[in-house]
Amino acid sequence: MRMAAIFGLNQVVSHGFGLFLFAALLPLMRESISISNWQLAAIGALTQMSYLAGALLLGLIGHRIGTVRLALMTTSLTTALLFLMSQLRDPLHITLALIILAASASISWGTIVEIISRYASKTSCSTYMSCASSGTAWGYGANGLLILLVVPLFGWESSWMIAGAIGVLALMLSWNLLRGLAPDMTADLNSATHSGSNADSLVIPALRLLSVIIGERTAFFACLICFLVGFSAMPFSTWLNTYLDELGLPAALGGYTWTTVGITGMIAGLAIGKLADRKGNGVAFTVIFSGFAAGLIAFMFDPARWALLAGFGYGLMYFPMWGVVGGWVSQHYGPTATMQISGVCMVTFGLGGTLGNLLAGYLREVTGSLTMVYGALTLTSVLLVGLGLFISYSGRRLAAGSVAPQLADAA
Repeated sequence: MRMAAIFGLNQVVSHGFGLFLFAALLPLMRESISISNWQLAAIGALTQMSYLAGALLLGLIGHRIGTVRLALMTTSLTTALLFLMSQLRDPLHITLALIILAASASISWGTIVEIISRYASKTSCSTYMSCASSGTAWGYGANGLLILLVVPLFGWESSWMIAGAIGVLALMLSWNLLRGLAPDMTADLNSATHSGSNADSLVIPALRLLSVIIGERTAFFACLICFLVGFSAMPFSTWLNTYLDELGLPAALGGYTWTTVGITGMIAGLAIGKLADRKGNGVAFTVIFSGFAAGLIAFMFDPARWALLAGFGYGLMYFPMWGVVGGWVSQHYGPTATMQISGVCMVTFGLGGTLGNLLAGYLREVTGSLTMVYGALTLTSVLLVGLGLFISYSGRRLAAGSVAPQLADAA
């Protein structure tokens, strides 16, 4: 679990701080930095595009550079930019720094997927990845502590400095972990043999990657899951506080809901990862998507009463989902191919989130309410449950089919 803990700390730095600390500190930073609304809109759009570009770039050329080298490079770059953010005052410079942080975060997660796929045992791969991905939830919690305990005493600049210091710690631990790792092609060959693929599946050529995503079951469903999760989860988080305000509910309810999200995500990483390794990834998908769907269904009936349950379902699903998807893909592909497919998964997640937010904005403009938006998100969550059940059922059938010939040979 040492590897999972260190990579979880990397997620705290790259995603918790690199992607979300600015949004947490924005109301406090605007007191001393003049950032207009259109500049904020540009930051939101450009950082999302940058995250997608980083994921796509990793899928296309990451294997040429080497994931160990990339992991250390992205952690170093993120740490340097976190320190720099404490000194920046020009909105243009801040925007550029956030764009680089977003790309670095997506590349960082892709390298974590590849390294865990290569060096962790197949029986614990999903656990390691889920624990690592839940580092984002710990980052949520750390941001809250910085705002409550640090900013009132030392100012918002100190939060960026502390984030940078944690980045230094993550870099030191990562370097100590990764310096002894050497490329192990045996893991790739074993994975290729296990999946029935040819040796050329170790690295999927860029021109063939799209055909693999479309034509191969595991790769296709992994990208479809990420698209649907992006379509439902991103609008849920973007519009939640606005919807609660529209209903006349107290602002504190939104705060309690997001606290529930963070705490649930911290715990779910380990629990769901172990479930995936012991009972199968299909079962894990069904559990997390069912929790998300149940929370949204209850929330639709009575938002005031069940907002915390919706937050619980969101935290249960969103944070460990990345680890379960990565662990599932790694069972069928070699580590490098897993990294490439995970990069495409992040792209489809971003596209789903963009489409979901655009639809939410359109429906709110047309109807004047967000009720229909959350109804659409609930339907999407039910579709995810069905997808999880299908993966679980078909996985059992494939496993039974592979055992039958072995029993016949033994007879």
